[in-house]
Amino acid sequence: MSLSTELIHHPYRPPAEFEALAPGVHKASTVIFPSVAAMRERDWKDKSAYTYGLHGTPTTFTLEERIATLEGGRFALLTPSGLSAIALVDMALLRTGDEVLLPDNAYGPGKTLAEGELAAWGIRHRFYDPMNPADLAAQLSESTRLVWLEVPGSVTLEYPDLPALVAVVQQANDRFGHGDDPRRIVTALDNTWGAGIAFSAFESGVDVSMQALTKYPSGGADVLMGSVVTRDESLHRRLLLTHMRLGLGVGANDAEAVLRGLPSIALRYHAQDAATRELAQWMANHAAVAQVFHPALPGSPGHDHWQQHAQAAACLFSVVFRPEIGGDRVDAFCDRLRLFRLGYSWAGPISLCVPYHIPSMRTRSWPHAPHLVRFAVGLEAVEDLQADLAQALAMFN
Repeated sequence: MSLSTELIHHPYRPPAEFEALAPGVHKASTVIFPSVAAMRERDWKDKSAYTYGLHGTPTTFTLEERIATLEGGRFALLTPSGLSAIALVDMALLRTGDEVLLPDNAYGPGKTLAEGELAAWGIRHRFYDPMNPADLAAQLSESTRLVWLEVPGSVTLEYPDLPALVAVVQQANDRFGHGDDPRRIVTALDNTWGAGIAFSAFESGVDVSMQALTKYPSGGADVLMGSVVTRDESLHRRLLLTHMRLGLGVGANDAEAVLRGLPSIALRYHAQDAATRELAQWMANHAAVAQVFHPALPGSPGHDHWQQHAQAAACLFSVVFRPEIGGDRVDAFCDRLRLFRLGYSWAGPISLCVPYHIPSMRTRSWPHAPHLVRFAVGLEAVEDLQADLAQALAMFN
């Protein structure tokens, strides 16, 4: 054989008995079969075999199993981003003529997906008040097939009574006679904030839990990935087949990065939780501040629900300034910050802030001043972050 052929078809195989702390990184599109019989018999769906890189490698199977454990579920799927995880749930569970309900304070791109693609495909959507289970109950109908939940609300961090919302959907399934019908109303939780650390999604009764692994599981602000987890095998099968048909896959190096971040997720979550509570409480006492939203702070919407159902809180808090402080001055405050950098996402090592105009993001009235700043606390020293906030707040003196 020529040298090039010999190098491609080299006979050496390293010994199999190798174990290290870090899982191996397996990169493949093509998977080699030992025989035609094996090619025809292998089935990747239960993770017992490999057929093609898109359908799983040892690296992605390992990450899926660990994410399932993190969430307290049985089955996990990986997607290229948090938004693609939301899209997977929508596309697997909804058909033309169906209806999806979303909390009015849900993650914005998930709402625009419903307003855009889902609406174009003949799937109706409505928004409900997540702080009022009776409002959800009033909007459920015979055509409802999916209810999205988010704990807490995106940007404004209201903490709903999750078990009560789930109970409303369960009662509706009984009322409509869905029972074990596969077309029953499914509850799907965006659990990115809770991350499997703050509370147990499945103990609250949800059917599906999705996360943006971009946030806490990665922790490095350098990976985009999502996950969808369930305990229900039949539900997982529906998600799995749609996942396959859409060709959703993640890169081996990205999976490696999330696997590397997982062992420290609890340490990072609790460290950022403690720092965030300290800074949120400090900001609440400033004269320029009208309201601080953080589930662990008394007076924050849904604080009692957080106390009853959660054990921790994440790295986010949001601030509404006094009504006389207009949007231009709020923007100028953000520009004055030095350690809190302007940027989307959160749960990484660097602190971030983003100003928002809340009325433009809601279908219902917003009872506070329109301009809000969301802070994401990183891993810097709390005293340095407080000093940065103080120097920026000095503009309001």
